Amino acid sequence: MIIQAINTEVKYIELKTPFITALRRVEVIEFVRVSVVCSDGEVGIGEAPATMAITGEDIEIILASIKKIKTTLIGLNIKSALEELHKTGIGSSTKAALDIAFMSLLGFFTLEDISSINTDITISLNPIDKMLSDAKIACSSGMNILKVKLGSDIKHAIEVTHKLSATLPQAKLLIDANQAWSLDESLRYVNAVEEFDIELIEQPVVAKDLRALKLITNATKIPILADEATFTLADVKEIVKTSSADMINIKLMKCGGVSKAVEILEYARVNSIKCMLGSMLEGPYSINAALYLAFNYRDVIEYVDLDSPLLYKEASDELDFIFSGSKISAKDNQKNLL
Repeated sequence: MIIQAINTEVKYIELKTPFITALRRVEVIEFVRVSVVCSDGEVGIGEAPATMAITGEDIEIILASIKKIKTTLIGLNIKSALEELHKTGIGSSTKAALDIAFMSLLGFFTLEDISSINTDITISLNPIDKMLSDAKIACSSGMNILKVKLGSDIKHAIEVTHKLSATLPQAKLLIDANQAWSLDESLRYVNAVEEFDIELIEQPVVAKDLRALKLITNATKIPILADEATFTLADVKEIVKTSSADMINIKLMKCGGVSKAVEILEYARVNSIKCMLGSMLEGPYSINAALYLAFNYRDVIEYVDLDSPLLYKEASDELDFIFSGSKISAKDNQKNLL
């Protein structure tokens, strides 16, 4: 298969309610869909969302990056194009979009085990009463794995956690600070919530401060998950080498796509590292790609954070999976996706 053309389109998906974290507020998902057209007529599709706050890429940067690299990729076979892609210095989300399209064309998306998996659901950062109400609605709808977004107000963070734990004892709480806390604030938080059954705390401090992350990890029995601190396999190896966190969060848009996520997952499998497979707010094709990995690496992936389709205002007919509460199943028991 020789690449004949690479086309792009900007797409939008409205959310049911605003998605709010310590880093950003989103009401509409913006993403670039890229179509890779081959000489035999086959087309591979990938996507990259605008995530300036995390990857440093907005829609304009993604489009410009694809325009810049496509002249290099057109005329190559898919395997050569994949190798060339990951030699470039373009952003990780742009790489991910093209990588997903290439891996699709290589026939990489198949499933062996089609038994269902479960995702969490995001509870956005809001006033306490709103967060509690949202959490109750989620649990009553069959979604009891709650990804709770907290901000820089530690008093608010502690109170939210206390109220959720007391009111919804059946819920699994995944606490995500999105780098909002200092070391002292993080230690104050873990000491205040130690008595509760919390699944994990995700990236409490800024990504580059592995020393602080390690001190927090050592200070609590609650598992600490590194997210923004782990973009690449090299980042993951550094976390493991320094024992800075208990778990890692893998996202296609951080690492550069499916092929790079597989490298991290294989390393995690060999080294018995538990992972979360997460996502940004993304479109259906990139979520499909991540879900393939979630199904096939379930021995390594402890938590699945792929709830974007649950947040869409209108259901997508481009998903290869069915979402029912927190349960995700392959459509019609398909083994060949995308």
